[in-house]
Amino acid sequence: MPPRSQKAGPPLAESLTIVIPVYNEGENIKKTVAEIEEKVSTPHGIIVVYDFDEDNTLPPARELIAQGLSLRLVKNAYGRGALNAIRTGIERVHGGAVLVAMGDLSDDMTAVDGMFRLFLQGFDVVCGSRYMKGGRQLGGPWLKGQMSRLAGLSLHLLAGIPCHDVTNSFKLYRKAIFDKIQIESTGGFELGLEITVKAHFLGFRVTEVPSTWRDRSAGQSRFRLWKWLPHYLHWYLFALGRRFFPGPGQHQ
Repeated sequence: MPPRSQKAGPPLAESLTIVIPVYNEGENIKKTVAEIEEKVSTPHGIIVVYDFDEDNTLPPARELIAQGLSLRLVKNAYGRGALNAIRTGIERVHGGAVLVAMGDLSDDMTAVDGMFRLFLQGFDVVCGSRYMKGGRQLGGPWLKGQMSRLAGLSLHLLAGIPCHDVTNSFKLYRKAIFDKIQIESTGGFELGLEITVKAHFLGFRVTEVPSTWRDRSAGQSRFRLWKWLPHYLHWYLFALGRRFFPGPGQHQ
């Protein structure tokens, strides 16, 4: 099957770039890219962000580049970790839309074209949602799933966030919002929560589409629930504080 990836060249005004942070995803990266090429018809480029030169993702990724895919390898500019890798990838996108997806086949690539259509309609953040009607979560630790569901539903109801799944990292962002949003997260995947709640309270348009999340079948997850929980809690309370104690100029 010929690749659908956008060939290298000047960035389009309304282009899509998929950012994939990786840590030893050598078993998964070819399958992940193949799934993107099969299920995403929107013209796109891919940025794979890695932490260290010995990462086993790199040899198979270079093979994909040699096959002609619009895939770039970028080394993490801020030190190891998923959060820093995502920040690095976002900064390398020049405009249009940036989608954050994992390299472990967990995210629902069938949702991407619909997410991009909403971006073209003027939405600034489009969340892949496991907890809205039509969304699903398959596998994964039970406690982590229940806490994530509770956080998403409660922020939707109490803080008015127009998304049922703010903790999911699978999100599409308008690159221009980062001119207004300063990233302050220091932990891990809570970055997606921070960006979403800040975007909402700054008046950017946030929406969601149903998506299915599947637990990885190969490799080892680097998600650390108890280590990162305080960081999630910080942005959870931030959202509630902005809802009930709005500051000057804040979007209602």
